[in-house]
Amino acid sequence: MQTRKLGKTDIDVTLICLGTMTWGEQNSEQEAFEQLDYAMGQGINFIDAAEMYPVPPRAETQGRTETYLGNWLARRGKRDDLVIASKVAGPGNGLGYLRNGPRLTRDHIRQACEDSLERLQTDYIDLYQVHWPDRNTNFFGKLGYVHNADEDATPVEETLSALDELVREGKIRHIGLSNETPWGTSQYLHLAESRGWPRPVSIQNPYNLLNRSFEVGLAEFAHREQTGLLAYSPLAFGMLSGKYLGDKWPEKGRMTLYERFSRYTGARGMEATRAYVELARQHGLSPSQMALAYVNSRSFVTSNIIGATTMEQLKENIASADITLDESVLEGIEAIHREFTYPCP
Repeated sequence: MQTRKLGKTDIDVTLICLGTMTWGEQNSEQEAFEQLDYAMGQGINFIDAAEMYPVPPRAETQGRTETYLGNWLARRGKRDDLVIASKVAGPGNGLGYLRNGPRLTRDHIRQACEDSLERLQTDYIDLYQVHWPDRNTNFFGKLGYVHNADEDATPVEETLSALDELVREGKIRHIGLSNETPWGTSQYLHLAESRGWPRPVSIQNPYNLLNRSFEVGLAEFAHREQTGLLAYSPLAFGMLSGKYLGDKWPEKGRMTLYERFSRYTGARGMEATRAYVELARQHGLSPSQMALAYVNSRSFVTSNIIGATTMEQLKENIASADITLDESVLEGIEAIHREFTYPCP
């Protein structure tokens, strides 16, 4: 399995990262263990979790994903062989049950980190990420920005100062951003440089054939500041597999089960997906593997976070690391992108 450097650190992470947000909702603990065993057997060393997982978030299941991962780490004894990433939740998103409404203040971040460490049954987290901003901005599918001068926001300075304390205490090794904008990224980098605080080593944002908005603004940060992309939703919630085309709604499909996953189901998204699926089949490729291989090929990507609910899906997704798309496929992808530019922001 190919590896890439995590920012300016000495950590090598695999091109494919195992995502975990279905564990505890769509996947049982036994299934999570099976996924982990197989992924490690394929050479994957990078696992991504979050305090709010599984998704969709519910008070009854919050933290279950980290608990499953922690139980597996305790039983397998492989902690030092892996790079474990997790995240602290920001405000909103229906998480009023989590610390009476999570914020990115010093007290919230410290409590969130300590709770994650306990669930993960480890003394440290390799990469601790801010899951989304604690301010009014455009993320989670919003392209436009509307300023709110009266917002109740936690200053980035307070958030990064709190993360600095946890790094100095050895509870986290490095920090990363998620669902962040160019302005927010610049603020973290500026404060890190001016205050001697930890520098973000990655940005975990959505990136797939239906949503390439990362390329505008943030891709340059990824290159010039070595804050590479950890791409999430590389299959657009499974849409790019083609399984939802023709008004098909698989019984156990994520977008069939949960209305919240409607980001990629609009008419333009469906049209673009049909074009990409047809392109893949013209070249004898699996639609899923073509979509994943495209993400893998981007120079600003550090790791591609794949998720699966079945072992069949997991094996197909991991195998995308061995696929190199030829120029005719890449040209076909760009032609479709020109016709369907950001069909699903």
